[in-house]
Amino acid sequence: MHYAAIKDCDIANGEGVRVSLFVSGCTNQCEGCFQPETWDFEFGTLFTQTTAEEILTMLDRPFIQGLTLLGGEPFEPANQRELLPFVEAVRARFGGKKDIWAFSGFTLEEMQNPQAYPCTKETPSLLSMIDVLVDGRFVLSEKDISLKFRGSRNQRVLNLPETLKKGAPVLFFD
Repeated sequence: MHYAAIKDCDIANGEGVRVSLFVSGCTNQCEGCFQPETWDFEFGTLFTQTTAEEILTMLDRPFIQGLTLLGGEPFEPANQRELLPFVEAVRARFGGKKDIWAFSGFTLEEMQNPQAYPCTKETPSLLSMIDVLVDGRFVLSEKDISLKFRGSRNQRVLNLPETLKKGAPVLFFD
């Protein structure tokens, strides 16, 4: 897996001060995407164990609220295979002390449908460790810059643990 950027002390991609990992590769290729260079799976830098350790070190500061995964597309099947052990390491080191947000152009329903492209054997485990999921493709005709943590009205900000427990979408905020 490659990544386009790591943002330390990010305040735009989730609540609080965060460390954000922008992975490379996206087959959604939404019209109006704000970083189409990340569609290329080879864009940027190779994600290594050293990269993972650097991010864990960045997270290990009291003012950092958590980690955000975005891209590109974290839920591309190839990216899930690489992200799962990393997210497991984050949870192992910090437990619930750091929250994890993920932004995906895929909907939760697509990720949970065994017949759908983004659903892999890693998907349930990866979803189980995410606190907030912003899901749905960016739709240019639905663009609304007044929305918090999303770019178009069709996208949702889900409280993922509650959504998974209830079996129906639970919004993180109204």
